[in-house]
Amino acid sequence: MQLFELAYSALTSNDIGDKLQLTHCLFDEIQNTEPNLNQSESIKEITTPGRPNKPKLVSYQTTPKRDRSDLGMIKTIHSICHIEFNAINLALDAFYRFQTMPTQYYVDWAKVAHEEALHFTMLNDYLEELGYQYGDFDAHNGLWEMTVETDYDVLARMALVPRVLEARGLDVTPSIQIKFRKSKFIKMADILEVIFQDEIGHVKIGNYWYKYLCKERNLESIKTFDSLIKKHVGKSLRGPFNWEARLLSDFTEAELNYLEHANRERTN
Repeated sequence: MQLFELAYSALTSNDIGDKLQLTHCLFDEIQNTEPNLNQSESIKEITTPGRPNKPKLVSYQTTPKRDRSDLGMIKTIHSICHIEFNAINLALDAFYRFQTMPTQYYVDWAKVAHEEALHFTMLNDYLEELGYQYGDFDAHNGLWEMTVETDYDVLARMALVPRVLEARGLDVTPSIQIKFRKSKFIKMADILEVIFQDEIGHVKIGNYWYKYLCKERNLESIKTFDSLIKKHVGKSLRGPFNWEARLLSDFTEAELNYLEHANRERTN
């Protein structure tokens, strides 16, 4: 199958099992065969990706805060599972939507989608061990909303999805791991370590392609990033920032100093 068609089929599938299978198939095809990357005649707008009927999607502002009770911790696991499900769709859309990039771009984003599918499976399997499953609790749709906002330009997508949304995971995951290690759900800390290490690679991919595009368009990367943050986020990014993990994912010290300075201005 033509790979953009395969990515579209995975992206729009409402069945979790089919979405996972198609996503892994996309990865296998681009790894093991001569990739068929002929452009689609028209790239379809996707306001809502394929997803099951549950979880019910609610606004972020109305999502209740989760406490450290057993049920609260299980709801946190479910929330992370939902993030990883969304991340599959984000990576598939990055593959499908921008069809004039170098071949390595598609190899990279097929790998990201494949790994996000593995993360989702690990988390959903653990939920089932605990007597629950994906869809049992409400969730929000903030990650996909940013995907729709940036569907006009691959540079905006690379700037704001991997470098903002996924990079935020690098900042907060270590503290979440500590909470799980102090609970009866210690297995979750080990699952998060796998996800954390993979996410460093995902953010690194986003950084590579963002800087590639800035260089191609003769744009200064920090000023361009700042303008995109102001356009789509409206305020500076919230810290604290995990410098070690962000440096491993190829943020520069200059970029991190920019983030820290903007964050200080935001909080003063």
